[in-house]
Amino acid sequence: MFYREFRIVNVGLFHPFIQIAIFGRLKQESMTKQITTILITILVLFPGICPVYAQVDITLEDIFQKGVFSKDGVYGINWMKDGRYYSTLEKEGGAKVVRVNLETGEREEVVVDGNEIGLQFSGYSFNEDESKLLLSSEVESIYRRSTKGVYHVFDRETQELQPLYENEKVSYATLSPDNTKVAFVKDNNLYYKDLKSGELHQVTLDGKENHIINGAADWVYEEEFSMAQAFKWSPDGKKIAFLRFDESEVPAYNMQLWGELYPQDYIFKYPKAGEKNAVVGVHIHHLDGETVIMDSGEEEDVYLPRIFWAGNSDTLAFIRLNRLQNQMDLYHADSRTGNSQLLLSESSSTYVDLNYNDNLLYLDNGKGIISTSEKDGFKHIYHHDLSGNLIRQITSGDWEVTELIGIDQDAGKIYFHSTEVSPLQTHLFVVDMKGENKKQLTKESGTHQTDMSPDFKYYIGTFSNTETPDLIRLFDTDGLELTVLENNSRLKERLENFNLGSKEFFEMEAADGSKMNGYLIKPHDFDPAKKYPVLMYVYGGPGSQNVKDSWTSIRDFWHFHLAGEGYLVACVDNRGTGAKGREFKHATYANLGKLEVEDQIDAAKYMGTLPYVDPERIGIWGWSYGGYMSSLSLMLGNEVFKTAIAVAPVTTWRYYDTIYTERYLQTPQLNPSGYDDNSPLTHVGKLEGSFLLIHGTGDDNVHFQNAVDLTNALIGANKQFETFYYPNRAHSISGGNTSFHLYRKMTDFIKKSL
Repeated sequence: MFYREFRIVNVGLFHPFIQIAIFGRLKQESMTKQITTILITILVLFPGICPVYAQVDITLEDIFQKGVFSKDGVYGINWMKDGRYYSTLEKEGGAKVVRVNLETGEREEVVVDGNEIGLQFSGYSFNEDESKLLLSSEVESIYRRSTKGVYHVFDRETQELQPLYENEKVSYATLSPDNTKVAFVKDNNLYYKDLKSGELHQVTLDGKENHIINGAADWVYEEEFSMAQAFKWSPDGKKIAFLRFDESEVPAYNMQLWGELYPQDYIFKYPKAGEKNAVVGVHIHHLDGETVIMDSGEEEDVYLPRIFWAGNSDTLAFIRLNRLQNQMDLYHADSRTGNSQLLLSESSSTYVDLNYNDNLLYLDNGKGIISTSEKDGFKHIYHHDLSGNLIRQITSGDWEVTELIGIDQDAGKIYFHSTEVSPLQTHLFVVDMKGENKKQLTKESGTHQTDMSPDFKYYIGTFSNTETPDLIRLFDTDGLELTVLENNSRLKERLENFNLGSKEFFEMEAADGSKMNGYLIKPHDFDPAKKYPVLMYVYGGPGSQNVKDSWTSIRDFWHFHLAGEGYLVACVDNRGTGAKGREFKHATYANLGKLEVEDQIDAAKYMGTLPYVDPERIGIWGWSYGGYMSSLSLMLGNEVFKTAIAVAPVTTWRYYDTIYTERYLQTPQLNPSGYDDNSPLTHVGKLEGSFLLIHGTGDDNVHFQNAVDLTNALIGANKQFETFYYPNRAHSISGGNTSFHLYRKMTDFIKKSL
């Protein structure tokens, strides 16, 4: 009579004596008709009990196949030059770029219509005077941040559409500031095209796969320094600065791609911890024909992760990090001679985190540099002159500046995001150049994101918290709300149909007395008199943060699904994670896995003391660094954890890349115990309980080799476990039906083992 998978439906008829519960999805049509007849009869007999509402539990199909919980947004926003308009990309019924009036919120012009020009583009950008648009189509991903696609230039006056490179795919096409040219990368070489003459110029000639890359980052820079494009136009449009990577000596990783009669080899350069990196140089090509190499020092085993034009077209700034990333230097170089001089330097006994210092803005008229650093223990804003002398520290306190939004130099105001209100929240603040008159502009408790207009008159703010999906509004820079751009009303309406659990925040102490933040997801019908099993979710890597007062991710909707099945889901940000200062984050330096796992074990013990938790049924799961953590937690914490799932885990840091791993562990040659003492491979003999290992064979980031070696070690230790691989899937293990399959497998495993 019923399907095997049950779906609970609560039909509430606002009447104290009537509540009907239908269990299961009825298979027989006759039964459905009978139930319908009963409901109609009740409504006829009790007409005053309307309205009727129906709430159902979340299913995996709702999350991963039907897209029920996807949110709406405002996409492709570009601020227009005159300050009265912004443009946005609309996708329904074909791609359109529309111009929107800031004051009225009305669409006043369709700038370009993909249907009319015969091009269904997916991205766009304006040139400086907004007379032309660069349109991208057929874009495909290469790695996490790198892409290639077909680009066209659209002239707004003539309505002409000009292909950039004979409809072949290229990468990182970028218009010059003087509106006349487009630079791009193809086949590891840097090019630019003159839009007036149509002439194509090839800047470099030595690009070669797995050997030389010009103008684009290699794999490890892309992944760990968050960069893919590695060239920048000068402000006058007469020069292009670019990085050249010589990865000839970098060891190659061979990843097999399955599906053909004979599997294909995919070979790419991947420097594992302690191995050779690419040799990187900073170059400037003058469009009059000369290419100059900047002096970045005699030491080649360094990183050059950022290039900037230092407020003019004559001076190039670049950042240099030593191999261990405990010293970061800012250099200025003469664009004609290549001569460079050291401007700023910062060192540490642990590491200098580029991701925490990746804010560098040059003030007009040589008034200095605004940057961020965590050298006083928390990430804050600093003002230096162009000789490198400190003028002042602009912000201070036991909280973090999370992002430098922009500087209104005319008004002398700096806009930034910070955690001053709470480490769980992000708010927009403004402060003057003297560090005075600081003001909080955002009001609602939660997480705020900001897209500021270039003239600093307006900003588009995106707000969310655990109870509010993305609310996108237009404000003036005094914080006055002008209009609502998107309130996700459709998602809110859909959510009313579902039984959602609650997410509650809590705080607990680590062994050293420091405070750790956590959250606990409970079922909608939580009963404190019952004993619930607990599944803990962990990432835990350096500088990360899972516990935030922001809208629920798709992964968390899976956690709500588990709550509907009778589980509690908990998450604790252990020592080493972000938003709580340098000491908390750097505590795990040179010994990854030790303190983090101790904290997760302590968190599980804390869970076990709660009166509504069954201490014999606590499990843990994680992905990537979280898979490393869940594996190690089950092995070292087998007295508290009954089960674990590890998705795409690092199983030995010797297999991971140089930049990330050596930043936190030094090299294997300098710190072998830091690599081996807390590797899951070392502790396989301690495995108790049930363990599920999942990996994609096409993972270019955390290689399938990690899962193979852990599997082999577990077999050697005579440990029973379960494993599952996804052919050709990358680190995200996604595409098509993959996510649904993955989460159903994990759900079934949890129901069976916890």
